Amino acid sequence: MNKDLFAREALAQIPKLLTLLDRNPHSPTYGCFDRNFWQYKIIDFPSGMAQEFVLPLALAYNTQLSDNPFYQQPAMQDWVEAGILYAAKSAHPDGSCDDYFPYERAGGAAAFSLLACIDSYQELGLNNPIALKFFEQRADWLAHHQESGRLTNHQALIVLCLDLLSNLLQATQWDRARVQRLEQVLSWQNPEGWFIEYEGCDPGYHTLTISCLARIYQLRPDPRLKEALIKAVNLAAEFVHPDGSYGGEYTSRNTYNFFPHGFELVGQWYPQALEINDRFMVGLANGLAPCYADDHIIGHHTWNYLLTWRDFVSTRPEPTPRSPGRVWFKDAQVLIDRRQNTELYLALNKGGVFKLFQDKRLVASDTQFSLQVLTGKKIKNAVGHLVDTYQVKVEENEIMIEGELGWAKQKQMTPTNLLILRVVMLTVGRFFPNLIRKLLQKMLITGKQKAPFHFRRLIEWKNGQWHITDELQAQSWKDVIAAGIGGDQTSIYVVMSRTFQRGQLQPWLDLTNEVKKLDAYEWLRLERKF
Repeated sequence: MNKDLFAREALAQIPKLLTLLDRNPHSPTYGCFDRNFWQYKIIDFPSGMAQEFVLPLALAYNTQLSDNPFYQQPAMQDWVEAGILYAAKSAHPDGSCDDYFPYERAGGAAAFSLLACIDSYQELGLNNPIALKFFEQRADWLAHHQESGRLTNHQALIVLCLDLLSNLLQATQWDRARVQRLEQVLSWQNPEGWFIEYEGCDPGYHTLTISCLARIYQLRPDPRLKEALIKAVNLAAEFVHPDGSYGGEYTSRNTYNFFPHGFELVGQWYPQALEINDRFMVGLANGLAPCYADDHIIGHHTWNYLLTWRDFVSTRPEPTPRSPGRVWFKDAQVLIDRRQNTELYLALNKGGVFKLFQDKRLVASDTQFSLQVLTGKKIKNAVGHLVDTYQVKVEENEIMIEGELGWAKQKQMTPTNLLILRVVMLTVGRFFPNLIRKLLQKMLITGKQKAPFHFRRLIEWKNGQWHITDELQAQSWKDVIAAGIGGDQTSIYVVMSRTFQRGQLQPWLDLTNEVKKLDAYEWLRLERKF
């Protein structure tokens, strides 16, 4: 495999990152990566997460690749240092920063950007007391901050930040917090190997957690951490699709994330981890990696890919063929079935959302029924893909999932909502940012409100093919405006989801005409075979 694939994918993003950056040394926002703030002036505060973009620039500066135009360019060094200093300048007095609204004090943004600043500082060999003071302030805040919701990747990032900064400053003040936080991360690992992300297992964010934990293990080898990493890597290995793509809508947070760096680090002492990257590189070479190039998330994979290129292990095991059979992660409620020339990835806790591959090619991606329903003067969306406890029956050649649709979370920001949020945050909310975050999580991410539609999905293996039979019943169909099944539909707020991946080039299956023929309590029935 050619490791340059990772570097070239990452370097292709650098011009966009430089466009996002205010590069004018005489500008009051010199070093700011939030173009919506400094250039367009359409928001009233800079996102602290954006300062994470210093790290891709610092790594590009040191990536010696024949056609890398950014290699050892002095301007790059200046811009990285300016970015770190702007992160310090735009932080709150306690070292925290905001991401989506003022006074949010976002733990994830603070951790991502601190990690990037520390790594960049060391990458370029900087010597700047203002930056060091800022690192210390932010680490102090992170060490004592617990965000609402269980997001293991954020906690692993915080441990890594505290470890790196302790080494850089030769400090011991965060030792206790670091140990406690690592214990928390390990306690959030399910016996099946996955780390909790809100309501379950998300193999995408899982790879970021592995990436952080692998670096922590490199800094401080620990047998418990090694055991946790092996379990985590073994789980991740199951989720690389036969075409080299990874993750998707059947996971708890709907992400296609793939952070490869941890697999190279773990692969130095557990070679099986390298096979995961080798399989993923097949997809990368064939254009199957998802697109992360929006203004907010473009940085995460860019720096991780460049680190992967740097730490790529040259001696790799021969790829081993996958064995047929069934892997059922009962706690995660994800079932993987490999038989003959097919691989099925099925979410039992999401109404039977699935991806089906045949001859190493995606033939169907399915995110369950979706209905547009008139309720009063509003049009609401009832969907079958929300996380819930469904009736499930699993047999060797037959799988059945049954339950109720739920109302999609489609809350949008309006001028009134924005004004309310600003007034709250500028007055009492600034003192209780975690409470506000918890309320928003409940509104946009977690929980399910049931809709009055009952579905049944039957998946059968017959005559060498998968047969899918879907049924949907309603007390009344008269208010249903439209019905269909999509291949990539999701309806909770997850920053890293809804990215484009080539497998989504699948037409919407429109069932509206069939629904219009139905009377009350009559079943909509759909049969397909692959």
